[in-house]
Amino acid sequence: MMDTPATAETSLRRAVDFVPQGLAVFDADLRLVASNVRYRDLLDLPARLVANGTALYDIALFIGRRGDLGPGDPAHLAAERIETLTHADGSVSQRLGKQGQTIEFHSARLPDGGLVISFLDVSARVEAEAALERANATLEGRVEERTATLLRVNSELDSARKKADAANRDKTRFLAAASHDLLQPLNAARLYTATLIERAGGTDLGALAQSIEASLNAVEEIMSALLDMSRIDSGALKPQPGAFEVRGLIQKVAVEFAPLAREKSVALTLCDSSAVAMADRALVARIVQNLVSNAIKYTRPGGGVLVGCRRRGGRVRLDIIDTGIGFNRDQHTLLFAEFSRLEQGARMAQGLGLGLSIVERLVTAMGLTLELESIEGKGSRFSLYLPLGKLQKPGRIEAERSGEAASLAGLRILCVDNERAVLDAMEGLLIGWGCDVRSARSLKDIDKDGLLVGWLPDLVLMDYHLDQTSGLDAVEWLRHNVGGHLPAALVTADRTAAVRALAEERGIAVVTKPVKPAALRATISGLAAQRAVRRP
Repeated sequence: MMDTPATAETSLRRAVDFVPQGLAVFDADLRLVASNVRYRDLLDLPARLVANGTALYDIALFIGRRGDLGPGDPAHLAAERIETLTHADGSVSQRLGKQGQTIEFHSARLPDGGLVISFLDVSARVEAEAALERANATLEGRVEERTATLLRVNSELDSARKKADAANRDKTRFLAAASHDLLQPLNAARLYTATLIERAGGTDLGALAQSIEASLNAVEEIMSALLDMSRIDSGALKPQPGAFEVRGLIQKVAVEFAPLAREKSVALTLCDSSAVAMADRALVARIVQNLVSNAIKYTRPGGGVLVGCRRRGGRVRLDIIDTGIGFNRDQHTLLFAEFSRLEQGARMAQGLGLGLSIVERLVTAMGLTLELESIEGKGSRFSLYLPLGKLQKPGRIEAERSGEAASLAGLRILCVDNERAVLDAMEGLLIGWGCDVRSARSLKDIDKDGLLVGWLPDLVLMDYHLDQTSGLDAVEWLRHNVGGHLPAALVTADRTAAVRALAEERGIAVVTKPVKPAALRATISGLAAQRAVRRP
């Protein structure tokens, strides 16, 4: 049975009374046509104001007088409220209800000019939005706080880093100064000991002198290792790559390590090579020095050490191969650790365990590759891979040639050093080799004592750190006054690549302190050979 229109309308009215929103419909004259129970309850209106035909203005005025619309003239407030509800085609507005709840109104104009109003208690939603806003504000505050904390920590870290950098620079400067002051007396002691060994021959006194030299060598190794590590860790070491002949490095090995190999009855085999590499020559020489030293040190008498190179694609592989004690693969990491030594190696030779740690640091600093293979009890191979280089012009004759047997008798040598003890020791060693030696502590003393009057040196051995000028400038002064082709060697405790590069630019050989007699003799022989070639 179908509902009649009257029945349907009654059902609709009842249904509308159950929706959560308050609903009211006004005609074109803004008089109430219909409303639901929720409309009356939410606005808390008396029965007379929900009767059909009630003017919207009367309802608004009642609410205004009750104070729901806020402070002010109720009539004015009622008019403003009606203006809001009837604005254009519709509006959305919120205001507080009598119970303090938030009520949201939606109004819309009907086609016949009438007005429909719906409203709902949105207090819970408003509170949730307020809570979210408070949370956002709190979150923003926490973000700002964390950001401020992060900025403060970063600032503190930056300050700490700058202090650490400054401390490193100070440490580097201190070590540089200290090394010079410490190496000066060590250098003199080495020279005195070398003289004593040569003069004492095979006597008991000679054996005692050799023991002293061994102790001095140990001190030099420790100091050199600590200074190298300090320079690397502080960032003071800056690789300066350039093209160089590998032959020169191999010849240097012969000069420095042939005596040690003979003393230990280890066969040192050096393979000549014409290869040219591109890297920092001084730093590569330091790596090779450490590797060859270790190879000889940990090879038993009767064994052998081989140094040579071969080309591998676009690189040069420099090999140091020995028949020493070797090590197993599990010991690789321990091998490069600071102050760490393998048990068998510690029994064979003294040391701090810094040599390979320095090698690893230098290899990393130059971006090179170091490869190693070893069989415990049979030997090891360390291979350093260097980029191929190309010389722009034929390499100059290296000053450091193996010329231990060459006679130095009658060779005129001028020695300049600001330490009297070093000069005395150097004079004693050179006079023992048959040289005609004159010495001075400065250019001023040379002029004051008239050392160059009637006597011209064949070559000069010049200290780098003089009191009044640098050794490089002093050599230039001597060349200006004695002859532009005066061969010279810079004798210095400064091992930086910068000093070596400056010396090479001026054609000056470099001998590092403490001076090794064999290396010094080879250098002097090379300089004398240059002098002989240039002399008319």
